[in-house]
Amino acid sequence: MLTPKQIVEALDKYIVGQDDAKRTVAIALRNRYRRSLLSDEMREEIIPKNIIMVGPTGVGKTEIARRLAKLVDAPFIKVEATKFTEVGYVGRDVDSMIRDLMEASVRLVKQKWEVRVRVTAEAAAEQRIVELLLNEGKIPQKANDNGLGALQKLFGVNDTATQLAAQNSTGETASTDEKHGKRARMLDELRSGMHENDIIEVEVSENNQGNDSMLAMGIDINVGELFGGVLPKKTKHRRVTVAEGRRILIAEETEKLTDMDEVIREAIEKAEQSGIIFIDEIDKIAANGGVKGPDVSREGVQRDILPIVEGSTVNTKYGPVRTNYMLFIAAGAFHVSKVSDLIPELQGRFPIRVELKPLTIEDYERILTKPHNAIIKQYTAMLETDNIHLVFTEESIRAIAQYAYYANENSENIGARRLHTIVENLLEDISFNATGEHPMIDVTIDERYMEEHLSKNGESDVDRYII
Repeated sequence: MLTPKQIVEALDKYIVGQDDAKRTVAIALRNRYRRSLLSDEMREEIIPKNIIMVGPTGVGKTEIARRLAKLVDAPFIKVEATKFTEVGYVGRDVDSMIRDLMEASVRLVKQKWEVRVRVTAEAAAEQRIVELLLNEGKIPQKANDNGLGALQKLFGVNDTATQLAAQNSTGETASTDEKHGKRARMLDELRSGMHENDIIEVEVSENNQGNDSMLAMGIDINVGELFGGVLPKKTKHRRVTVAEGRRILIAEETEKLTDMDEVIREAIEKAEQSGIIFIDEIDKIAANGGVKGPDVSREGVQRDILPIVEGSTVNTKYGPVRTNYMLFIAAGAFHVSKVSDLIPELQGRFPIRVELKPLTIEDYERILTKPHNAIIKQYTAMLETDNIHLVFTEESIRAIAQYAYYANENSENIGARRLHTIVENLLEDISFNATGEHPMIDVTIDERYMEEHLSKNGESDVDRYII
């Protein structure tokens, strides 16, 4: 487990500034690890100290929480407080955030299982492909026994004698050694890549999609899953290349080797003990005085969220899930309302409050170049695929940062997101004319280029970069 200093260093690779917020979440994360080392009796008494972040949009609130979850491989979801409605109104209920977290947790655990059984699944898929290739790429036809086989399976009758009789009646003459020899040769050819473009027939199950109209009403129940244990899965035959068929068959074999009961057990424990829920725009449900109009509904949403944050049990399709030890991180700009406008009970459940500072010109410069996923690095890498090598001078980077700062100061402050708008417009001509059908071209974005595309004093030009 990383120490708080190591967590901050890891966050510094992706997020510029906001040192106070990084320290706060690093301590919260480390405390969860410390709690896990205590006795069962003591561990039950210690609950996570939830965090509320206050700051304008685009300064890194969501990114801090998301990167934090990735560091410890914890289930993470982001929800918008504004999409929930008070009980009795049409909209998603607050329990859906726990169901979404469980889905994220199941995905994480299944990915680990996929890695664990990968070798076995690949070997099984290879054998199935060999069988198909020996049968000219077609799925072997099942013999018509007039329903006798289904009846024998239904009543548990041993049909070994029937199978032996059927095999003897086909008059097979090929010896066992000859079959093994053919399979071995075909397997060697398959592994050498000789059959990658051959066509084979695979049987795949049809996915039952959820109903969009039900989701719109806040009902996230998949009818196909509801009756999945009763109704047989629909399947269809697809003709695909061996390369594509290998992917499909590996997925099937992986599913067979995955113990879903164990996956669900691990996922529930992971969600309960290390799940992180990021509630954004919580300031939008804060009542700013009075109880008229929509403020009544806002307070109702707060009261519905309160039991989830306090600690309760939510029923999901995977079973009951406790929220007592999940970490909740709330965030909002709080331009109009204040944190104190939240109901006192909800405020008390977020004892740690941290202020995120607005970004400066120097912060914008660092965001453009320093992080691992820096904006300049992204655009440079993308255009290199079309044989355009971009070089940004220090003056041009400074100019972009100044324009972002100026636009945010004179209109709605959307933080670092403004940089994407400016760089996108700045490189519009280059992106449009790049085709990749020419040799590598070096393009320098310097002060002269900036003067041609951006005006230092022209307010009308700045309007182009305000969305």
